[in-house]
Amino acid sequence: MYFEAVGQVRGFPSYRGQRNFPGWYWAATSAELVGYESWVELSHLMRLDAEPEVVGVASQPFQLSWRYGGGRRRSRHTPDYFVRRRAGRAMVLDVRPDELVEPEDAAKFAATAVACARVGWDYERVGMIGPVLAANLRWLSDYRHPRVRCEPVAECLRAVFAQPQGLFAGVRAVGDPIAVLPVLFHLFWQRELAVDLVGERLSAATVVRPAPAATGEVGSGAGASAASVQI
Repeated sequence: MYFEAVGQVRGFPSYRGQRNFPGWYWAATSAELVGYESWVELSHLMRLDAEPEVVGVASQPFQLSWRYGGGRRRSRHTPDYFVRRRAGRAMVLDVRPDELVEPEDAAKFAATAVACARVGWDYERVGMIGPVLAANLRWLSDYRHPRVRCEPVAECLRAVFAQPQGLFAGVRAVGDPIAVLPVLFHLFWQRELAVDLVGERLSAATVVRPAPAATGEVGSGAGASAASVQI
């Protein structure tokens, strides 16, 4: 069994007065539910789900345990996500905002990075996603399901936006916005048409252009360049 297909090694606690918000996210990438423990994790799940190179994501996939201090002390850590990319490359992801990383957490993340490197996996600890990118991903995620796609409309949209132009002007050229807009948002999610999701909130004036032949991954933070987050 591949790690991206494993179940969670631990559940998410739920109790009165809880400050974080656990839940389940339906990933279009795998057509399966993936768990999250906070809004920050949910934003990263959406980011990963919108990356064409990602083919699978597993939450709480395994637990690492090791000794330190001359073998007298034991520590353990359960990473947040295991990510499989289309080419087979694997990545382990921990989600923790910078201001919440305590020294003990940093030591666990460093140990996890070493363990991942030994088996040929990438490792990354990520924090908050930029607010504009997070808002755009939340909006587009509502249109991620394949049932939204209408191929005749999609074909017309790709033809209209072969030349970059404003979002709403292109939509009106295709037909009734009520019928056309959901398909357009699905094409953004699928990376078949390109918009800048970091620099501005999606609007009627957003410039839509053909998707580049090779797109970069959706950036994870507010400092990511606009060129790397066009989807």
